[in-house]
Amino acid sequence: MRNSWKVAKWEIKRNMKNKSFVISLLLTPLLFAFFFFVPSLFNDNDGDDAAENTVKVYVHDELNVFTQIKEAASAQELNHWHLIKTAKDEETIRKQIAKSDEQAVFLPLTEQAMAQAHVPVYINDHVYEEFIYEVSVIENVLRQLQIEKLDLTEEQKTVVSQGITLEPVTEKISAEKTPANESGADADPLKRIIPGIFSGVILFSIVMTGMMIFTSASQEKKEKVAEIILSSVTPGDLMQGKIIGYFVLGITQVTVWIAFAIPLVIWKIDIPLFKYLLVPELPLLLFIAVAGYLLFAAIFVGIGATVEDMTATSNFQGMVMMLPFLPLIFIGPILSDPSGTMAMIGSFIPFTAPGVLLIRLSLLETWPWMEIVLALIVLTASIWLMMKLAGKVFKVGILMYGKNATPKEIWKWIRT
Repeated sequence: MRNSWKVAKWEIKRNMKNKSFVISLLLTPLLFAFFFFVPSLFNDNDGDDAAENTVKVYVHDELNVFTQIKEAASAQELNHWHLIKTAKDEETIRKQIAKSDEQAVFLPLTEQAMAQAHVPVYINDHVYEEFIYEVSVIENVLRQLQIEKLDLTEEQKTVVSQGITLEPVTEKISAEKTPANESGADADPLKRIIPGIFSGVILFSIVMTGMMIFTSASQEKKEKVAEIILSSVTPGDLMQGKIIGYFVLGITQVTVWIAFAIPLVIWKIDIPLFKYLLVPELPLLLFIAVAGYLLFAAIFVGIGATVEDMTATSNFQGMVMMLPFLPLIFIGPILSDPSGTMAMIGSFIPFTAPGVLLIRLSLLETWPWMEIVLALIVLTASIWLMMKLAGKVFKVGILMYGKNATPKEIWKWIRT
C-alpha cells in the first residue's frame, strides 16, 4: 500500500504542475460565474427598466389616505410607482393622462366613490398589464378605512381586518400517517433535493477527472514509461495509486469549484444553503458518489492500459467511456415514478446504480431502506469485482505494445 501512495503522490504532483489541469481548475468556476451573471446583465438593466416601468399614479384624495397608500406601496416594494397628489377635477386629469406619452393612472378617491364601494381606476394605453394586480394594495387601505368608520370594538376590527386565508395543500392524504408525515420532516423538498444535487455534482466531477486515468495509462504505455515504473512497483500498486491519485485530484477540483459556487448561489438565490446541506442523509449520498467513482475508475484504468494509440481507439474502448452516462436512460421513468419498476431496476445495475440512487433519493419523501441496502451491497461487490478484473487486464495490457487490445483478448486475460 505504501507504493500505491507513492504513485498517487506522483500523479497528484504531475497533474498539479500541468498547465491544462490548472487552467481548467481555475477557468471553470470563472466560466460558471460568467454564465451566472451575464443573463442578469441583459435581463436586468436597472436604469433603463426603472425608467420604462415608472408609472405616474395621480391620486385625488378626499379620504386623507395618501400617506397610507405610500406606505402600502413601499411595503410591497412598488418603487416604480410615482405617487402624485392632485386637486384637479376628474375630467381634467382624465384628459391629461389620455394625452400623456408616459405611463399614467388616475385614482379619484372621493367620498361618493367610497359610499358606492366602487373606485374607478383610469389607466392610459401605455401602462403595463400587471398594474391592475398591483393596485390591489390600495384596496387594502380602503378596506381598512371602511372598518375604521364602522362602530366596532378593537377586537372586532382586528378579526375583520385579518380576513381568512385559503391555503392549498398538495400532499396526499392517507388513512394512517407515518411518523415522518406526522413530524413534518419531509415537508420541505429542498432538504432532499439540495443534498442530492450536491452529491451528484461531486460524482460527476470526480468521474470526469477519473476519465483522465484512461488517458494517463494509455500515454504511459505509448511512451514506455510504464516499464520504468513497473521496475519499482507492482502493476497492482500502480493501478491503485492511479485510482487514489485521481480521486484526490477530483476532490481538489470539486472543492475549488464549490468554494466559488456556494457564495454565488447563496447571494443570488438567497436560500439557507448550509441548512439544507448539513443533514443526516448527506454522508450516505456522498458514499454513493465515491462508490460510483471507484467503480468507473477501476474500469477506466483497466481499459486504458489496453489502448496503444488514443487516435485509433476502437468502438469498444469508446463505449466504455460512456458508462457513467447510462443513468440518463432511466431519467424519464425515475422522474415520473421514483418508486417504479424501472427506477428499482436501475438501482441494482452497477453501472447505473450511483446516478439512479442519487436521483431517486432526491425525489422520494420516504426512503426504501431495504432497496438502498441491497443496492449498496451490489454496488460494493461490483467495485471489488471490477478492481480484481481491472488488475488482471492492467497487468497484461500495460506491457503489450503494437496495437489496441480486442474484446476477445481482454476476455482471455480476465479468464487467466
